[in-house]
Amino acid sequence: MSNKISAAITAVSGYVPEDKLTNADLEKIVDTNDEWIRSRTGIEERRILKGEGKGVSEMIVPAVKALCEKRGIDPTEIDCLIVGTVTPDMVFPATANIVCDKVGARNAFGFDVSAACSGFLYTLTLGTSLIESGRYKKVVVVGADKMSAIVDYTDRTTCIIFGDGAGCVLLEPTTEGHGIKDSLLKSDGSGAQYLRMKAGGSAYPASEATVAAREHFAYQEGQAVFKFAVKGMADVSAELLERNGLTGDDIAWLVPHQANLRIIDATANRIGLPKEKVMINIQKYGNTTAATIPLCLWEWEKQLKKGDKIVLAAFGGGFTWGATLLEWAYNS
Repeated sequence: MSNKISAAITAVSGYVPEDKLTNADLEKIVDTNDEWIRSRTGIEERRILKGEGKGVSEMIVPAVKALCEKRGIDPTEIDCLIVGTVTPDMVFPATANIVCDKVGARNAFGFDVSAACSGFLYTLTLGTSLIESGRYKKVVVVGADKMSAIVDYTDRTTCIIFGDGAGCVLLEPTTEGHGIKDSLLKSDGSGAQYLRMKAGGSAYPASEATVAAREHFAYQEGQAVFKFAVKGMADVSAELLERNGLTGDDIAWLVPHQANLRIIDATANRIGLPKEKVMINIQKYGNTTAATIPLCLWEWEKQLKKGDKIVLAAFGGGFTWGATLLEWAYNS
């Protein structure tokens, strides 16, 4: 026992929409096929949030409500709620504010973080700092995206990849030594040219020209991104373990961002982890951007044991990437 305050994950929750978009469905929309998609990405289907005027908050709200119920807390006890997303309900106000209002987190301050697929790791690191400061007792960290809102369903290179979903965790202080141990986060803005949404911000506000040029959709140069992602995610995970004097043998689970099966395999190989220690649900949900890591934790929660050392790793547009080391704080 030490007096040092750590931030421990004390509950985890997630939400995915009911509507499925399968590879067979995509075959009817664009020139692609099931075998091609599976062999290159590992994806079989993804979830899509349908309905007029439904933003990403529609998925976050049920996830946060379930999180509070699970932990037996009232939303008014939440001190802060941070949302990692690149598909906010609106440019402003922050989706976090909308969520706090909808769940009744009246005493919380909230804000959004834009770090694409690394959004959950960035928000987790921020939330950890708030808990470690000793000033805040309950911080909700969310990773969520409604990628179907910014995917061009005429572009067969990107529309096969993305899905919609939300995941969240509750961070609370502990002096038992469990919790978030270390994070190594990186960014490189020169990668913007390879993965971005050009229009809709202050540089290229929405106009008839930007809409006609299809510049309000996610744009990706697959090969370039793939190369950076394989190296970035694998390197940062290896560096994190080395920095903490650990090897793959010490790690119970790798929770990789679900972008592409080949990137996941490369990361696992680099830190010497067998397949059975790697959380993979890309086949069901595709790439849900900031939601992939918390959705994995949510699905695997029952298999996690107190004291398990876990590595979270991600790579995203911008470029952003990183890895987080944590020790699981409870048996579910």
